[in-house]
Amino acid sequence: MVAVRVSSDHRPAIVGSPPYFDSHSRPKPPRDLLQHRCINFRHDRDETYRWEFDKGNRSLTVAVNGSLIVDDVELVVQAALDGVGLAYLGEDRAAPYLERGSLVRVLEAWCQPFPGFFLYCPTRRQRLSSEDRDRSRCWV
Repeated sequence: MVAVRVSSDHRPAIVGSPPYFDSHSRPKPPRDLLQHRCINFRHDRDETYRWEFDKGNRSLTVAVNGSLIVDDVELVVQAALDGVGLAYLGEDRAAPYLERGSLVRVLEAWCQPFPGFFLYCPTRRQRLSSEDRDRSRCWV
């Protein structure tokens, strides 16, 4: 298999609106998130995303609390802007709101970059059957 990078590295951002932080303290370690209202993101019908954190050689996963569960990133952003709670976004998605000051970032030291997306393709050196040759494509 050959891996072909199709995006740059990604970095998460934990964000909330200034009005949210007027009435809530800023979390220091990720476990403080359990005392906050957080906006949950559902990938499929059965599971909400557990927020992932890394700092040095420490890794944590936190199943955050919150009454709002959505399956659309635009709704996550809007809810955070509206002060509903804290959101876990990609840094690139949060950047315009951070620059304007409509969102505030927390736990930045715990949000380390991670590899972006790759396509995986079979190498041409592999011998493919005629059926595989007809279906030979890259996949994610």
